[in-house]
Amino acid sequence: MTRRRGLGQLPFTTVVALVGLTLMIVVVVYVLSRSVGGIPVAPQVSVAGGLAANGPALLIQYGCVTCHTVSGVKEADGKVGPPLSRLAARAVIAGKLANMPGNLISWIRFPQQLDPGNAMPDLGVTEEHARDIAAYLYSLE
Repeated sequence: MTRRRGLGQLPFTTVVALVGLTLMIVVVVYVLSRSVGGIPVAPQVSVAGGLAANGPALLIQYGCVTCHTVSGVKEADGKVGPPLSRLAARAVIAGKLANMPGNLISWIRFPQQLDPGNAMPDLGVTEEHARDIAAYLYSLE
């Protein structure tokens, strides 16, 4: 008479093989979906009134590229401030503000008012330009 085993009675080597296979499938699905755009690297964040296409030129105009590296902006190779890529995936802005469009726009315009004495200077960025910069930064992966 052949005894049938229940799921809880699988040999250890079979369990290890099934776990390994499952992990391999998860990794393959993840890699394939990223390569075809199935899983966004950063969440989509919409900035009302912001034109992301204007962002790179404005980052240069206001001198942001002096202190920050920014993917997609060749001139942006600064090492003073943090890199600005994948901003949408971060929980906070400048280590203090919840990462929301309104907070980013305010930070771009008035960093010294929000955190007096920090390394980022007030650069006189207009509301419209701050919206465009924020839209661009949120679009980066």
